[in-house]
Amino acid sequence: MNIPFDIETVPTQNAELAAQIAQQCLADRDDALAAVKAPSNYKDADKISAYITSEREKILANFESDVKTKIEKTSLDGGLGQIVCIGWAVDDGDTRCLQVVDLSAKSEAAMLEVWFDDLNKLHGGNPSTRPLLIGHNHVGFDIPFVWKRAVVHGIKPPFWFPRNPKPWADSVFDTMTQWAGDRERIKMDALCRILGIPGKGDISGADVWPMVQAGRLDEVSEYCRADVERTRAIYKRMTFADAA
Repeated sequence: MNIPFDIETVPTQNAELAAQIAQQCLADRDDALAAVKAPSNYKDADKISAYITSEREKILANFESDVKTKIEKTSLDGGLGQIVCIGWAVDDGDTRCLQVVDLSAKSEAAMLEVWFDDLNKLHGGNPSTRPLLIGHNHVGFDIPFVWKRAVVHGIKPPFWFPRNPKPWADSVFDTMTQWAGDRERIKMDALCRILGIPGKGDISGADVWPMVQAGRLDEVSEYCRADVERTRAIYKRMTFADAA
């Protein structure tokens, strides 16, 4: 059984975690301010003072954007960020997508429970077989992200769901590493262009959080669903599934 899947993630919605990140940024800012020194070739006191003032002003001016950036980057960390939708299909079946009803941890947990339950029903619990999980960079991102969110919420994944698979494990097919190798990377859109498969269009992963903030979660889910279809098409090309 082949299961192409994809997830879309957003930054942490935990106010306490966000406050901790902001506090760490504040400490880093104060350290940076204290560390500012003029170059050793500066001898004039006024020039030294002006340089230090200028550099410190830059640090202060960038502080808020630095905090915002660090919080937004938690969308790449399964221990901190959250999943807002999961798209998947089984073999050549219809692509499905689950999405949260809101940005609460409770809603994310409920979505994971439904997905894991569906996967268990599909598999049937046979310990001698394992579905093939197919994704683009899912060995490096999607699979560990899902596993970490499951641990955070205390929700047990299907027994066959890999925790930390190698790129060439029999239980996974990562279209990125299968194409580029385990030391290189290629974006899905670039690989689609190479293979003549319709690409992502005007939306990319960077647009997900702004779209969610704008109340466009349904569109994010459709984007996720389309990524699953692209992933399946790439997999078929790479395995010559439709070759004569």
